Amino acid sequence: MKALRHWSVRHAAGLKRVYDAGARVALHLRRPLQWLGTRRMERVLRPLERATKQLLVDCKMCGQCVLSSTGMACPTNCAKQMRNGPCGGVRDDGHCEVIPSMKCVWVAAYEGSRRIPGGVEKMQILQVAVDQRLQGSSSWLRVVREKTGAAT
Repeated sequence: MKALRHWSVRHAAGLKRVYDAGARVALHLRRPLQWLGTRRMERVLRPLERATKQLLVDCKMCGQCVLSSTGMACPTNCAKQMRNGPCGGVRDDGHCEVIPSMKCVWVAAYEGSRRIPGGVEKMQILQVAVDQRLQGSSSWLRVVREKTGAAT
């Protein structure tokens, strides 16, 4: 799992292009979303999203994905659940103070963001705290609803 997590950061630019293409496809999902309804669409998308994102980034399905702003490094992998940057306990070698064998998620996020045009600037946008009520829900569906203006 860790190997793919690091692969995702190394290939952040390509994954960002895939993410952007998926967001463009979302524009065409308004009718299926209206036809199926949010609950049924969630049941369709959630397993696909979970499998894909768990494999590539060790996703914890927080329901509020910020991968496109963190160089394809998932901040939920941070031992301290830091969502807006490192805790200050990053070791000199770039590893986590809590789990010394693990590279700091935010060091990886910076490395991935450098590979994406405008990525480092996107990292500077303050992320809101995780809404625990959305835990386990599909962030892809949220993107579809935002892109299409579909009702929630």
